[in-house]
Amino acid sequence: MPITALYAGLLGLLLVVLSIRVIAGRRAAGIGLGTGDDATLERRVRAQANLAEYAPMGLILLGLLEAGGTAAWALHGLGGVLLAGRLAHGFALGFTASNVPARVAGMVATFAMIAVAAAMCLRLAIFG
Repeated sequence: MPITALYAGLLGLLLVVLSIRVIAGRRAAGIGLGTGDDATLERRVRAQANLAEYAPMGLILLGLLEAGGTAAWALHGLGGVLLAGRLAHGFALGFTASNVPARVAGMVATFAMIAVAAAMCLRLAIFG
């Protein structure tokens, strides 16, 4: 599953970047656990957690479609949308004070990818 591995690797690197931002924010604020009502740290934590919440389902669906023989172009399309969505959302929350358009675009892309991939998995499961 080299296509799923590509997107898993890229999303894994994004998780590392967002995690380092959380650690740096905690150190700068002197907060060992949680966010201590620090709004910037809260945004960084949510950027990291949101990636951890949504990326796994996208990757599972992508992997199932790849294992089921879905065309490479479709897999790259889905993986690209997932990656773009997670990058936009992670940037909006983890690197800016307020970037609502990028945050919304990131969630729309992520939800679209998951919905389309889920429908494709159902089609694969029902019709082969």
